[in-house]
Order: sequence, then structure tokens, then C-alpha cells
Amino acid sequence: MSVEIILLALSPVFLTFVVFEFIAFRRYYSIKDSLANTVLALMHQGVDALSLIILMPFFYWLYGYRLFDIELSVFSILCAFLLQDFLYYWFHKASHHIHWLWAAHVVHHSSTKMNFTTAFRQSLMYPLVGMWIFWLPMMLIGFDPMTVLTVVALNLAYQFFVHTQIVNKLGWFEKVFNTPSHHRVHHAINAGYLDKNFAGVLIIWDKLFGTFIEEDPNKICKYGIVGQLKTNNPFKITFHQWDYLIKSIYRVKGIKAKLNVLFGYPTCSRKP
Repeated sequence: MSVEIILLALSPVFLTFVVFEFIAFRRYYSIKDSLANTVLALMHQGVDALSLIILMPFFYWLYGYRLFDIELSVFSILCAFLLQDFLYYWFHKASHHIHWLWAAHVVHHSSTKMNFTTAFRQSLMYPLVGMWIFWLPMMLIGFDPMTVLTVVALNLAYQFFVHTQIVNKLGWFEKVFNTPSHHRVHHAINAGYLDKNFAGVLIIWDKLFGTFIEEDPNKICKYGIVGQLKTNNPFKITFHQWDYLIKSIYRVKGIKAKLNVLFGYPTCSRKP
């Protein structure tokens, strides 16, 4: 599948950046944390590949009902990239505001470190919560599923490079694109930084929809989640929020209350 192939092909590039950052900026790393990130990445990639095998027939069935026949060209790929980045913004924002989606996305935010290996820290539960649903409009419009999955992979590949503390400001680039500075804010739990800067590649979506905030050079970012998860166990990292979510649904009475827990703003299982 294109997503796995593209990310696998870029693995030597990712590894080179990790090695350089680790050697030159060792203080930003914890060996146990980075090993957990790597295991989580492998778990994520394995389940993602399996889910795509299962979902591809559905994607092509849905594509059969497309509104337009979009021919592959430089222009159409650019349009696909822009649309997918726009949809990624809404997926990412929803993942911070809907408990069902947060139960998967929390994995990515659970590290108290910020380095290139943090980009590897992903959840195997993304297919279950329905991350792929956000790409379906592209197929209905007329973008071939393989084109959609390719731009998804390119978007995720770009995001690897914003997970670092070693890059400061990038001048005019900051005005249009997501950068390490913008993404440090997104990962921080400082007051005023929560639920900001959801961009994948283009920061313009945050600026358009009021979720953008500039990194304050006088405010040191504190990374992790509200109610820090003090473990490097990949399975605990993956399933701790699901355990809390299921128990929370069980505790409340009535369908409305249960749905509010499931689809309302996420809470945490530990005290801040």
C-alpha cells in the first residue's frame, strides 16, 4: 500500500535526522521513551497495513459513485494535497474535542519529550476510531483512492520534521506552513497552548478558523498530557485511555450521559 511504501522509503531519511538530533542534542532524549515510540510506530504500521487491505474494496466501491472523473496531473495532485490537508485539520481538531477520537490520538501526545522520535508515537487504534472516514469526501469528489492515500502519506511524512526543539523560527515560512515552533505549541500543556495549532502542513487553516497561537519565546513548553502517563509500556500507552473511557461510560446512567462521555470533550484518568 502506498502509505506504508512511502513511509518505509523515507525511513533512512527519518533515521538520519534522529541519529543527528540524538548525538547533537542528547538532552532532549530518553532511551526508554524513544524505544517505546519505535515499538508504537511498528504496531501502528502493522495494523494500518492490515486495515488498508480490508478497506480498499470499500474505498473503490465508494469511488464508483464519484461526482467527477479527475485525471492525474500536477494540478490535480496539488488540489488533492490541499484538500487532504484541509480535512486533516478537521480530523486533528476533532481528535482533541471528541473523546472517542482522543482515546487513539492521546498516544501521540503522551510523551513528555519532544524530539524526532515523538513523530513515531502513534496509535494502532486509528483505523478503529475511523481516521479514514475523513478522507472519504475526496474519493466521492473523484480522487482515486491510491492518490488519496499517497497524499495522506506525504502529509504524515512532512509532519515528522516538525517534531523537534532544535529548530527555532523559519522566517516567512512560519506564516504559511506548520513548523517546529508551531507544533511545539500544539504538544505543550501550558496554559493557553492546549488545543491550538492543529495544522498538518499548512498553518493557514488554524489562522482561518481561530485555533492559531504563536510560540512565546519566554514560555518554556511543557510536553505531555494533562494528568501525565508515567510509563514506557507501549500497551499501557495505547490502551490506558480506552480503559478509562469504557469505565466512564459504564459509571454514568442513561443513553444521553453515555453518549456525552463517548463523544463529548475528553477528560483524563489521572489528576493533573
